[in-house]
This record gives sequence, C-alpha cells and structure tokens, in this order.
Amino acid sequence: MSPARRALKVSATVALLATGLLTGCGPDLAGTTADGEGTPTSALPTEQLTVSADQAGRQWPAASAATIKPGVQTYTTGSGQCTANYVFVDETGNVYLGQAAHCASTGESNETNGCSAGSLPLETAVTFNRGGSPAASGTVVGTGQLAYSSWLTMHKRGEKDQNVCAYNDFALVKVTAKDYGKVNPSLPYWGGPNGINTTGANPGDRVYSYGNSSLRLGITELSPQTGQITQSQSTGGWTHALAAPTPGVPGDSGSAFLDRGGNALGTLSTLGLSLPIINNIGDIGRELAYAQAHSGIPGLRLVLGTEPFTPNR
Repeated sequence: MSPARRALKVSATVALLATGLLTGCGPDLAGTTADGEGTPTSALPTEQLTVSADQAGRQWPAASAATIKPGVQTYTTGSGQCTANYVFVDETGNVYLGQAAHCASTGESNETNGCSAGSLPLETAVTFNRGGSPAASGTVVGTGQLAYSSWLTMHKRGEKDQNVCAYNDFALVKVTAKDYGKVNPSLPYWGGPNGINTTGANPGDRVYSYGNSSLRLGITELSPQTGQITQSQSTGGWTHALAAPTPGVPGDSGSAFLDRGGNALGTLSTLGLSLPIINNIGDIGRELAYAQAHSGIPGLRLVLGTEPFTPNR
C-alpha cells in the first residue's frame, strides 16, 4: 500500500488544510515501498556532483548581504509557495536554485507520484520572495523560470522504477542573469553545505534544515530546524524519513537538509500523517545524478557554501 503523504507547498487549498495535517493522529503512515535499484551515487566521485564556491566561475556576495540563497521563498506562477534548497551552476555559468518538483504541481496535495501527477511546463515564471505570508506574497527579490523538473522528465522518459516515481521530487529554477549578484550558496543560520552525502543516513543521525514557510508569518526564529533520521526505509536510498520537534510544514517544501557533517543530504518533499510528525526528504545525491543524466543541462553541479557549517549554534 502506498504511504499516506502530503506535498508541502502552500497553495490556497493546502494553507486551509495545514492545521489538520499537523494534528493528524494514528499509526505511522510514512511507511515503505518496494525495493528498487536506485542510482548508485556512492559510486560517483563527489567532485562530479559539487563545485566549491571559489571554483564555480562567479563572485558571490557575502551571505549576510545576499537576498537570493538557500531558504528563500519561491512562488511558482499558477501553483504555490515553497522554499529553495541549494544553489547550482552549469558549465556556461548559468545559476540555478533548487526547489521541489511538486512546487509546480497542477494536482491535489496528495498527488505525490511524479510519474503520474501533473506539472506546469518548463519556462514557467518563478519569483524569489522575502516576507511572504498567507495574506500576501511579500517582496520580490529576484526572478527566474523553471528549467528542470524531475516530474516532467520522468513523464517524458516513461520512468518505471516506483521508488524513483515516488521520491524523485526535484526541480531547478534558472535565476535571471541580472540577479546573479544577489546569490550566495550558503544555508542561512547553519552554514554549509560542505559537500554532498552519497552514502545515506542511519536511524538516530541528526540533520539540519532551514524552512521558510509563509505560514510562519515571517518569524525567522522559527526557520532553523533540526531532526533525527527515523527507521530505515526500503526505497533504494531515494528517501530518508525524519522526526523533528519543529517539523516541516506546508511552504517548507523543497528546503535543504544537511547531515551531521554539513553535507547536503536531501530536500524536503512530503509530510506523513502520523504522530510523531514524519517528514520525508528526497536524497539529493540521487536527485542530482538523475538531473545530470537527463536534464540536458551540461556541467550541472551543486555549489558548496561560503560559510562554515556550525551545528552547535
């Protein structure tokens, strides 16, 4: 049986449902799926997946001055509000921010299978915003357009692996060139990423994130989050389940998660209806490797942070 999950973008419908989602009770429905092969990212040298900030072909503003960075709110035209995860570049110098593929969904919040769910097309406009709330979208600090969607790619390829269909929830927003000078790749509050995790996580491992849901009404003190990986799941390594004292809520969707070494581990995808609240994060190593293979974007790499990882703040 498929796990009961809900996508975490904020739309008019999801915002109304948010309270109900966070008070759901009953058995843990985060569940597992059948085994799948998955992409063996452990076999990929990390230098094929990442690039240091000083080797990425750009001059980055200081993290404190940048307005477009991991954790910024994204608003996808015709869909909802999400949170950006990591910064990426390609071999021609274009700059991208990652978000969840379901941030461009055209279906209901419980349609989380990327091989069957509908999505807005590539080149859909996306804005980067500050201070968005359920009443208003806040201030636009930059613009971009949807340049890659794992969902659209899986549709086109006829993807059959059910783990990939269920958990490959990753998209790229190409930043408008005039806004490049506003971008920094460091995760707010925590710093990093220092690298990329290609070996997975174990139950009990601590993870670190920064959510920016408009439901938090701009209270940035609620954005830094920590959690612990829960039970291992038989998903071919495509997802990690975690429990947190302040779990991700609608609007946090897509946000970055770092492992205890400050390495990029995953991207927030869905909320399991259970107590304790279980969030599911897609494995960024596998998501990125899939994008490298099938996006048509040459030289795609995740940019490491300019700020040191500080887990004991």
